[in-house]
Amino acid sequence: MLKLNLPTYQYRLENRGGKLFIFDPIRKKFIQLTPEEWVRQHILNHLIQNLGYPASRTRVESGLKYNELQKRSDILIYNQQLKPLVLVECKAPSVSLGEGVIEQIGAYNKICQAPLIVITNGVKTFAGICREGQSLEMLQQIPDYQLLKEM
Repeated sequence: MLKLNLPTYQYRLENRGGKLFIFDPIRKKFIQLTPEEWVRQHILNHLIQNLGYPASRTRVESGLKYNELQKRSDILIYNQQLKPLVLVECKAPSVSLGEGVIEQIGAYNKICQAPLIVITNGVKTFAGICREGQSLEMLQQIPDYQLLKEM
């Protein structure tokens, strides 16, 4: 797999019938390794291990209903009151983080209303704070959990 601009970690791979699978600690199972899953597992590890976000309140590929369509958010982290805190959209490294990805996470966040949104393809990562009644404020980096709670 491609080297990403995210911290490396000790991931677990398994070969099943000639296909690679990576262990997802949130879903507690091996998931077929695709370029997008490679990015998802790296950003998950970064958020939990390096930035202190709670694994116990993290959901991967949880369902969302948008315009009568069933969609899935890549990563959704909840606060202590179990309200969305962080919404992350992951793409394969070959996918540009253009207007379509921004529109996708914006549509998902109309439902979730998470204050922090993140988009990443593992090569580039963008984060922004959504405050009620204000435009999106782009951040230089993803804030750690403690700092986000204070924002």
